[in-house]
Amino acid sequence: MLLAVFIFSPVWPDIHESGLHRQTVLLRWPVLVLTWSAATALGGFGSRQLKEFLTPLPYPADHNQLVTKGGYRLVRHPLYGSQLIAAFGWTVFALSLSHLLLLVTGFLFFSFKASKEEQWLTQRHPEYRDYAKRVKTFIPWIY
Repeated sequence: MLLAVFIFSPVWPDIHESGLHRQTVLLRWPVLVLTWSAATALGGFGSRQLKEFLTPLPYPADHNQLVTKGGYRLVRHPLYGSQLIAAFGWTVFALSLSHLLLLVTGFLFFSFKASKEEQWLTQRHPEYRDYAKRVKTFIPWIY
């Protein structure tokens, strides 16, 4: 749902008729396809590994277990990371400053939510601290 709101938000500035928009089309499409493919894979692996532990709330389910395989082997928050990667791809594709602002806002929102989750996960699973030192937060090999 967040991604749909992001995509259907107005593009600003609207440069669809500009030379820059036409000149970069062959670059923007591959960026969109690559980022959305990566986002789909990361989000898919992440949700597949969580299965019955998945909850919309930041507080872990009472019956949860620490998951460190699949998408969680690459990043600690693959579902958030997948949305950020997809949003980045759309921002580049649309050449939109308004979407860049939404992307930054989304990053701040997911960073706050992830920090809360990590506090609770560390309380419930003391080994989470070591896992967090080894594995990036949202984007494999970067952050």
